[in-house]
Amino acid sequence: MSFPGVYADTGVFVCFEGGDGSGKSTQSRRLREALEAEGHPVLLTFEPGDTPVGRTLREIVLSPETGELSDRTETLVYAADKAEHVDTVVWPALRRGEVVVTDRYVDSTLAYQGAGRVLDLAGLEQVARWATGDLRPHLTVVLDLEPVAGLGRFEGRDRIEGESLEFHQRVRAAFLRLAADDPDHYLVVDARLPVEEIAAQVLDRVRPLLDRAAVAT
Repeated sequence: MSFPGVYADTGVFVCFEGGDGSGKSTQSRRLREALEAEGHPVLLTFEPGDTPVGRTLREIVLSPETGELSDRTETLVYAADKAEHVDTVVWPALRRGEVVVTDRYVDSTLAYQGAGRVLDLAGLEQVARWATGDLRPHLTVVLDLEPVAGLGRFEGRDRIEGESLEFHQRVRAAFLRLAADDPDHYLVVDARLPVEEIAAQVLDRVRPLLDRAAVAT
């Protein structure tokens, strides 16, 4: 199924995606620090859980104590988190002309629930796009890493991290397919590179987008 996508006219929306342990949180912070040092207003956020409602939803989908969930239930909980996140956090910041940097977004649903859980991708994407009003990032950075390397960085694992290696391999392949289908809006970076080198590559791709980061009048 094809969706046209909505791109904000003010602000810049940047998303970090990739498998668990690929360094998304680190690179999100590095980008915020670099942009703020250049004088740009930046909102750093994440999914799931960066709203009061989202914190409860995050506990449901990630806590091992939750146990088994229907795959569709899991998908809908993530969709609810995204709807609240976009409406109350992402869009307001973009309208203020800020750079919004999020750790995970719609692609995580398409990769983890679509490919990982092997759900119907067309139906799942329709739910995820509807939940977010089809708002798209101006740039999605995929930090690519072999799952066995990323998962080895954790001492304990949540519900999703604890899935099989085959599950995480399907997730990785899905992220790479999404990036290959829309190279104008994606940057794929080898997550094994030094942190500083990754950060420099990301900043080089973000800088040309910054002219739009002006407060709407």
